[in-house]
Amino acid sequence: MSIKPILYQNGHCLMIDQRLLPGKEEWRSYDDYRGIAEAIRTMVIRGAPAIGVAATFGAAFGARSLEVDDFGRFRDRMEAICAELAATRPTAVNLFWALEKVRRFILDHRDAPIPRLKEGLLELAIGMAEEDERINRALGRFGNALIPDRARILTHCNAGALATAGYGTALGVIRAAFEAGKKISVFADETRPWLQGARLTAWELQQDGIPVTLICDNMAGHLMARGEIDCVVVGADRIAANGDTANKIGTYTLAVLCRAHALPFYIAAPLSTVDASLSDGALIPIEERGREEVVRHGGVELAPAGIPVRNPVFDVTPAPLITAIITEAGVVRGDLGAGLKSLLEQRPPDAH
Repeated sequence: MSIKPILYQNGHCLMIDQRLLPGKEEWRSYDDYRGIAEAIRTMVIRGAPAIGVAATFGAAFGARSLEVDDFGRFRDRMEAICAELAATRPTAVNLFWALEKVRRFILDHRDAPIPRLKEGLLELAIGMAEEDERINRALGRFGNALIPDRARILTHCNAGALATAGYGTALGVIRAAFEAGKKISVFADETRPWLQGARLTAWELQQDGIPVTLICDNMAGHLMARGEIDCVVVGADRIAANGDTANKIGTYTLAVLCRAHALPFYIAAPLSTVDASLSDGALIPIEERGREEVVRHGGVELAPAGIPVRNPVFDVTPAPLITAIITEAGVVRGDLGAGLKSLLEQRPPDAH
């Protein structure tokens, strides 16, 4: 059974500190929005869906701390809190989607007493966490149909339970195939510089008893050329209207390798990851983080002192390189933009 990386208990939000895995399983407790914002910024919690859920809890905790008695002041203070939460990570669209849900909830309940607004925001956060896992399981069922028995699957970064409220997106597809009795096996690449594949994906799959082998990022092409990989399944942090997809840096490289070796390349992501306001991937903001993540690991210097470093956290895979996008509402192939538009139009207005 997959872990739940974010829990609500007794007025607190509990998060497993993903920076310490797999060596140490340590849970951190938060009861204010600034603490949750810092947890997102410093990657205590990471993964687009999980960030969205965490931000909603942050907004709810911010709301309950407000000592105001009229709607206008409450709304203005909540807008400032949402802005602070939104500033934590720029690429994962689920963060902004979740905060927009918060804003819409506040406006839709403008006539409610302030205490009821506060209660409602907490209920919204709890409900979003529960709904996220249901969505991932539905996504996994659709993805399972694409995975043949005895498939050898390569995945990049961590798009598992740790990146969501439970079960996972890319790993949700893998889990669903395994639960269906398929004799699958997984290659997890290490995913520099944060090593989410080595530390998190490999750990998750081991916990569930799913066969997994760790490889370095630069080994994928060699294994593909030897016929040892059958498909690649990854998650997404933002999908543009045309299907161009931003995901952890190195994803684009895998998509190019899949095209060169005639292998399927699948994106697994909820519809909330689609940003229909962006026509294509060139408009997706790409977060760049500090040099220390590249030149140091475990307190050890890996590079010459003072060496300049680039550290883009994501890259964009063009839609033509994507075989299919797996969502909770179905699988999109061919014209990805048209397919995503159709699924979004069919989605109920209040759906996740």
